[in-house]
Amino acid sequence: MSTLPACPKCNSEFTYEDGQLLICPECAHEWSADGSGEAAADADKVIKDSVGNVLQDGDTISVIKDLKVKGSSLVVKVGTKVKGIRLCDGDHDIDCKIDGIGAMKLKSEFVRKV
Repeated sequence: MSTLPACPKCNSEFTYEDGQLLICPECAHEWSADGSGEAAADADKVIKDSVGNVLQDGDTISVIKDLKVKGSSLVVKVGTKVKGIRLCDGDHDIDCKIDGIGAMKLKSEFVRKV
């Protein structure tokens, strides 16, 4: 009888070990055997601006560099203020709406919290 824990996502009892990871064959979820997997990674995920201030949903930011808008001739100018940001996962970790341009994703390294 297996002593491995059930999958935390789908509660499947058919989990198996692969090195340091536990894997669920039904939903393909992977987590570490010591239990410090995704919960610790999500808790440590902190998005900071260019000077090290911690960003949160709803903050107001200012752009610190001219940013060309891909696929367009528009440019987001230095000093443009953006209100009500949303943080998301990925390379471009800020989701926002800029007046005159529309919905965009920005990298946190090119903004400063106001």
